[in-house]
Amino acid sequence: MLLLSLLSYVFVQTLGLAIAFVAAAVLLYLVFRKFHSHAMALLFAAVFVGISLFFYVPNGLPRGLDYTAFRTTYGPSIGPGLPFGNVLQFFWHFNDFEKVADIARDPNDIPPPIARPHPETVHIEITAKEVISQIAPGVYFNYWTYGGKVPGPFVRVLEGDTVVVTFRNDKTSLHHHTIDFHAVEGPGGGAAVLMAKPGETKTLTFKAMHAGLFVYHCAEANVANHMAHGQYGLILVEPEGGLPKVDKELYVMQGELYTTGTLGKKGLQIFDSAAMLDGTPQYIVFNGRIGALTPDNMRAKVGDRVRVYFGNGGVNLISSFHVIGTVFSRVYDEASLTSAPHTDVQTTLVPAGGATVADFTIFVPGKYIFVDHALARLDRGAWGVLMAEGTANRGIFDGETQPTEGH
Repeated sequence: MLLLSLLSYVFVQTLGLAIAFVAAAVLLYLVFRKFHSHAMALLFAAVFVGISLFFYVPNGLPRGLDYTAFRTTYGPSIGPGLPFGNVLQFFWHFNDFEKVADIARDPNDIPPPIARPHPETVHIEITAKEVISQIAPGVYFNYWTYGGKVPGPFVRVLEGDTVVVTFRNDKTSLHHHTIDFHAVEGPGGGAAVLMAKPGETKTLTFKAMHAGLFVYHCAEANVANHMAHGQYGLILVEPEGGLPKVDKELYVMQGELYTTGTLGKKGLQIFDSAAMLDGTPQYIVFNGRIGALTPDNMRAKVGDRVRVYFGNGGVNLISSFHVIGTVFSRVYDEASLTSAPHTDVQTTLVPAGGATVADFTIFVPGKYIFVDHALARLDRGAWGVLMAEGTANRGIFDGETQPTEGH
């Protein structure tokens, strides 16, 4: 059914174009037939259709049909389009893709803080896999993932560790994939070593030299294309002695999804490379989809100190990360863990490909809403809700809460 929804979408646009051109040709024929012979009228109509197609097809196809064979870009590698052969393979192997019920990575899916005092050799395994899942109910997308979830697994190591990465590109993938770790000193952040064809396994060893919270992402050409399909994650390099202790840690990443279908259009969506180049995503989401962060997976208690590891996996937008209902007690600006943190921060900027670490304390029970405070983006999906339980503190907050709570 998903494949039929995509094919029907393309078919309707193709049929609409055909009807429009045929109608125009018939109208021209009838007009010219009043003044010229049958053969001359047909010739005029044919010339009009031919000229229209010559100028219209490369420049004016509807987004759903505007495939990238007609698009010129100037990046250092291939453009954001997909090889046409891969498109044919996508349709041919559609049933081979895993249909993932929930693409969102649980924000609690974080390894515990590192207790050991000294560096050692750490082994991590990451698998690239292309899957089908929902952006929103009934809205499907071909995600490219690390581990079948968005974002990829949260990697946690200690400053000075020797990290051995085993990277597999699942045999069902249609594309080459790799990983660029922003924490790595070396060509491509390791991407030059880890480039893997479908079914291949590659290994990288690197020294975690810098403490901080770093983005990792696919760096196979076209890089933005791969990230806009969901291939990004975070690696935390803990400083010697660790971070100040908290009661709860959460893993959140903002992402951008570019689809030819308008916001909320049902069915399987086609990736829109033109929208990506223009920086106009249809969806701006936390952890891969609409509604990924809810009280079902984000709960705390009054008195809890909460830490959010927040990254921006988007390819265009700066995130204005804010939690409605609190003030960040500490923000490690640009995720630098060796610099003194900012204190008493309302909103912190996180650039594309960047990260931050933000701490806050729960003083009052109720809902705490995670947002990108460019607030029009809430309607595109950039929100989440943490529910805090406990005894009310009338000395800090006193009043009758309305049902909407203002947001």
